[in-house]
Amino acid sequence: MEYRPHEIEKKWQTKWLESGYFEPKKDKSLPKKYVLSMFPYPSGRIHMGHVRNYTIGDAFARYYRQQGFNVLHPIGWDSFGMPAENAAIKHGIHPKKWTYENIDYMRKELQSLGLSFSQTREFATSDKEYTKFEQEFIIELWNRGLLYKKKANLNWCPNDKTVLANEQVVEGKCWRCGHDIEQKEMEQYYLKITAYADELLEDLKKLTNWPHQVRTMQENWIGKSRGLQFKFQLKQPIGEIANLSVFTTRPDTIYGVTYIAVAPEHKIIDEVLDSLEEEKRDRILEIRRTPPRDRATMEKEGIPLGIYAIHPLTGEKVEIWTANFVLADYGSGAVMAVPAHDERDFEFASKYGIEKRVVVVPKDGEVPSDRPFIEDGILQNSGKFSGLSSSKAREKIIEEFEKRGIGKAVINYKLRDWGISRQRYWGAPIPLIHCSKCGTVPEKIENLPVTLPEDVEITGEGNPLDNHPTWKFCKCPKCGGDAVRETDTMDTFIQSSWYQFHYTAENPKKEAFGDVSYWTPIDHYIGGIEHAILHLLYARFFTKLLRDLGKIEIDEPFNHLLTQGMVLKDGAKMSKSKGNVIDPDEIISKYGADTARLFILFTAPPTKELEWNDSGVEGAFRFIRRLILKSENIDKMEELPKIDHSQLSKTEKFARRKVYEALKRADEVYNNSYTFNTLIAGVMEALNGLDKQSNRKIWSEGYWILLNILEPIIPHVAWELSEKFFKLRNFGKLEILDEVFEIEEIKLGLSINGKNRGEFSVPATASKDEIISIAKQHGSKWIEGKNIIKEIYVPNRLVNIVVK
Repeated sequence: MEYRPHEIEKKWQTKWLESGYFEPKKDKSLPKKYVLSMFPYPSGRIHMGHVRNYTIGDAFARYYRQQGFNVLHPIGWDSFGMPAENAAIKHGIHPKKWTYENIDYMRKELQSLGLSFSQTREFATSDKEYTKFEQEFIIELWNRGLLYKKKANLNWCPNDKTVLANEQVVEGKCWRCGHDIEQKEMEQYYLKITAYADELLEDLKKLTNWPHQVRTMQENWIGKSRGLQFKFQLKQPIGEIANLSVFTTRPDTIYGVTYIAVAPEHKIIDEVLDSLEEEKRDRILEIRRTPPRDRATMEKEGIPLGIYAIHPLTGEKVEIWTANFVLADYGSGAVMAVPAHDERDFEFASKYGIEKRVVVVPKDGEVPSDRPFIEDGILQNSGKFSGLSSSKAREKIIEEFEKRGIGKAVINYKLRDWGISRQRYWGAPIPLIHCSKCGTVPEKIENLPVTLPEDVEITGEGNPLDNHPTWKFCKCPKCGGDAVRETDTMDTFIQSSWYQFHYTAENPKKEAFGDVSYWTPIDHYIGGIEHAILHLLYARFFTKLLRDLGKIEIDEPFNHLLTQGMVLKDGAKMSKSKGNVIDPDEIISKYGADTARLFILFTAPPTKELEWNDSGVEGAFRFIRRLILKSENIDKMEELPKIDHSQLSKTEKFARRKVYEALKRADEVYNNSYTFNTLIAGVMEALNGLDKQSNRKIWSEGYWILLNILEPIIPHVAWELSEKFFKLRNFGKLEILDEVFEIEEIKLGLSINGKNRGEFSVPATASKDEIISIAKQHGSKWIEGKNIIKEIYVPNRLVNIVVK
């Protein structure tokens, strides 16, 4: 049989789709598996990362179908977002047209891989039906006070008159026109994720099937901490500002404060800005133009403001600086700085020659001079608290502040409420209306969805919805008077936070949810580690919101999380700029989809980085051809042959055992280790074992079992060979026969006086005395004429005989 991958793949992809083989069954009495890979953004073409992600998920889905599970394995499109608007600006094509044309093309690419996605559950998040359901949730959240608005600083390009996302700011300038950006205060909508901070943190303990790294990242992002909140009184009031509020988790270091740092956006800066030298003023404004996320990677930088605060315990004067590492939206936007006991403060103080006052020392040893001492220790130079341990001092100092009424113990979180407003066109409209009489009110449910106008021109200047001549003008749903629609659209993370539940709907255009209680939580969720915080945290949060709205009943959306590694070429992430991109279409065209799938799953465990290797692709192709070639050793049959294992030769038993070892390994791989590479290696060993014998019954049985194991990996070839030789027996759960693992004899090592003297075989049922007797016979020439001092038997490994 000659291997013609494109003929085989086209044939089976057509049959699978026409038969509805990939659709979940309606019988809810069946055990279920819900396998979901993170859905793609329709950028235009799939890349090798997509191939890896979806091949892993497809292997799970196909395996579970074999095992008799009712499998939901859907695909959809995360289709709102900025790239569509950028394409509109660059190529003059409408975002909707660009998006849906890309979806059509990428759908064909994914189908060419033989991925077993449900066709009836597919949707795009830019579909008007999806927007309708989402807007209903948003209105309910607004009515419950979980969605609210407040003012916040945004990146503003005064030239293009538009708000920019952090990604659109390059070195403090607009990505499109190059103009300096400004921080502009505007009203934004926020979801109250902080109301769920404790539950999000506590429920991480339930996620035992998530990578430890991901859980730790989320724990750190939520950042729960207990500490002291207090105020530094200013030496002299600045305008209406008389003090600075700060929070610290290390009150034991408070006597080491030598400066205070405030964010460049802090309100005190506006009070003193005009009084600063021009050079300092310009530098502060330049830092303000840099998005906070970019500041995190910049060298620590600050400007002294020429004003002072008073230390609450010592009465000393403390200089106030503005620093680029302090964020306006974290806490109060002001921090106490203790250079001797904090790495960031140490770096800053070293640069500007600020005192480093040591107030905590190790219990044993000396304080390092070249770095801060950041561990707990014993207090010194700390007034009446000197000599206390850090842990005891923290409590005593908090007590002191509370006793004096100048501070208190508080629980703080790094987590901030989720700003969902985006000043762009291609997103889901926020279904709120502004009325001069009634204020901000939600649109009527019967008027949903609020859809985007299509007669817009995307220029990159301003918000197209705000600039549209008619779209935003409407009637107030409450009083009927003239009103204006909200022109902000939602953060696209909203769409990807609940899409996993929408797949449960049998008709996604007519219902938001199907049988959620049957299908969820998702059994396997597969995606990149880069989504560890935002997407996965927001999806967990939205699950709890939907639960509290009465839409679903579960607390957590994903039972098992698999974070696949990146696909590299020449040691680097694939990118067009590096010229190291491998086009999946070209690989499929040259070798076929099964070769691509086999290479992806064999080259590295799914959680590790995968280095692209052309010779590895060739090797995968050769293995498939060899598998097909070996079909000459099997007979066509409708039933598997009856085999009396006891009558087989040693070589035949070995071959059969290797086949069943591979079958046993499949269970372990899919249910525990997920190391598909070791499973494929086991199949290759089994094929080699079969090749060492000529019994056609052994070949036929073994070949059928190997096709079952390989079907989730190389499905087109597996189905083709099954049809040709096994009358298309349905792939299914196979019984593991204990008899094939019965060992008749074992090999043991022999050593005389600790020196290796080869191996010998003994019956598997032999006693210790029998084994030592056989060992003596095997080593007779080394022990003849000598006295045996000691006989040592290490079960199933070796016999050591000590002679003199």
